[in-house]
Amino acid sequence: MAVPGMPIGSPGMEAPDGRRDPYDVLAFDKRGRTRVFAHHT
Repeated sequence: MAVPGMPIGSPGMEAPDGRRDPYDVLAFDKRGRTRVFAHHT
């Protein structure tokens, strides 16, 4: 799993003002294909 771009508000990227950008968590299969696993707003 991966969260491309390290968006503000994702785990480890918390903003001091509480701002959160929407982001997708991607899952990879054995062939390297990706799909959206979860969307956070």
